[in-house]
This record gives sequence, C-alpha cells and structure tokens, in this order.
Amino acid sequence: MADKVQIEPIPLTSTQGGHAAAGCDGCAVHNAGALLKLGVDMQNWDYVVALAGNPNTGKSTVFNALTGLRQHTGNWPGKTVARAEGGFVYSDKRYKLVDLPGTYSLLATSLDEEIARDFILFGQPDVTIIVVDATRLERNLNLVLQTLEITDRAVVCLNLMDEARRHKLTIDDRRLARDLGVPVVPTAARQGEGLQDLLQAVHEVATGQVIGKPYRMQKEPKAIKGALDRLVAQLTTAFPGLPNARWVALRLLDGDESIVQAVRSGELGQLISGTPDVAQRQLTHQMEVVL
Repeated sequence: MADKVQIEPIPLTSTQGGHAAAGCDGCAVHNAGALLKLGVDMQNWDYVVALAGNPNTGKSTVFNALTGLRQHTGNWPGKTVARAEGGFVYSDKRYKLVDLPGTYSLLATSLDEEIARDFILFGQPDVTIIVVDATRLERNLNLVLQTLEITDRAVVCLNLMDEARRHKLTIDDRRLARDLGVPVVPTAARQGEGLQDLLQAVHEVATGQVIGKPYRMQKEPKAIKGALDRLVAQLTTAFPGLPNARWVALRLLDGDESIVQAVRSGELGQLISGTPDVAQRQLTHQMEVVL
C-alpha cells in the first residue's frame, strides 16, 4: 500500500477561490473558497476528503494508515479544537484528507459537532469517509444517516471487521450499501485490511465513476411541510449557492441556534461566494416570519 500513499508535489491549476470547475467528468466539486475560510488550502491538491466518524471507531487509525507520516496538526480557525491534515496519491491524483472531530451526530450541540457539520455542509468535500464500528453498527448509523442528509458523495468505512469476526458477527456489506445508497467498504485498519478497496471507492466517488443515491426521508409531516417548502424557496433565492437548502431549512425549523445565528450575523453568506448582504437581511426577516 505504500506506493499509494506517498505524496509528491504536483503543480495544479484547479480550484482557486470559489467552487471547483464544473461541467466535466471527474472534476472536483469542493468549494475552495469556503474551505479556505475553514482553514484548508487546496492549492496543489486535486480533491479534498473529509474523514468523519464516532469516537472509538478507529478513525485515527484509518487516517494514519492512509496518510502515513505525511500529515500535520493545528487548530481550526478561531477554535481550540485540534485538526489533523494529511494526504495521499491514488491513480495519479492528489487527495487532501482532513480528519474531522469525532462526533455522534451533526446536530451542532457541541463545538466538535458544529465544526464537522460546517465542513461537510459548506466545504462540500469531494468525498466524505464515514468510519463506523462494525461491532456497534446500529449506534454508528445515526451519524451516517445525518451525513447522507447533507451529501451524496460519501463512502462508509466499515471498520474493526477483525473485532466483528472475533465476536462472531456477520455483516452483509453489499446489502448495507444497497440500503444506504453509497459504497460500503469493510476494513480492519490496524491490519491494513481493506484499505486498497477504500482508496478505490474514494477515487470512484471523487471522479464521478460512482454516483451515490443515499437513503433519505422522502416525506415530512404535514405540520411542517408548508413551512419547509416556503423556507427552502427563500433560502435558495437569498443564497443561490447554498448547498442542500432543505437540510439547512430543517435545522432552522428545529431551532438550531448556530444556524440561526449564522444567518443573522451574515456568516452563512460569507461561506458562499458572491452572496449579497441585502439578501441576508431579507432572509432573516422572512425566516422569522416562517418560524
């Protein structure tokens, strides 16, 4: 595997300050401008991959296995939460891997959850790897389903398969992939098992060879459907570049204070290139009317 994770500087001409180029097969989709505000510089990288997961799922082991010693640590901008970055080369493409804080959800009830959510929602990584514990799958699926509400560019890393076998647990990873609508790759990162398959799955999603169709709730309760539809329309009008307006609207209706404050303060607009201040003010008033 060593030949797949070495890093050699490669001059690139992609993704400077806004969304990555669109309209071509294999083009990156990340928001380079938003990533820069989040402290991630994409110069000389082709794709950015977020690494998410619950604590104690072997996420750090996966990160170290994919990046080796080619990594560095620091803090998220304006935060006291540590951040690790690394990278690897696969099929002549350079991937930056960003290790998100270990969280149980993306509901932003803690600083770690807020950081993970903002990175996936606004940074729009080309792929999000969600590391889950194969021995505690039911508990870990909460984060998986929340992540799939935000992005369809995901790969589930079904880690600790060695522990699952030791406990005589059998998991039908193909059925799980069909049910979730995204690739699922069994791994045992401590032994290096499945990591080549994980790299291939990440590459296929990043380059558009595999298109995820994640499971999502299709119907909302009638009590909120009208308000949700109006708020989604207002969000898309006021913030044309807003990724997944439906998810943001649901969080607003749920009273997510961090999202509400991001709208009121203009932070939401700052993370989306070219959003006019007047739209932010109009949306704040409209949002309060809907709520």
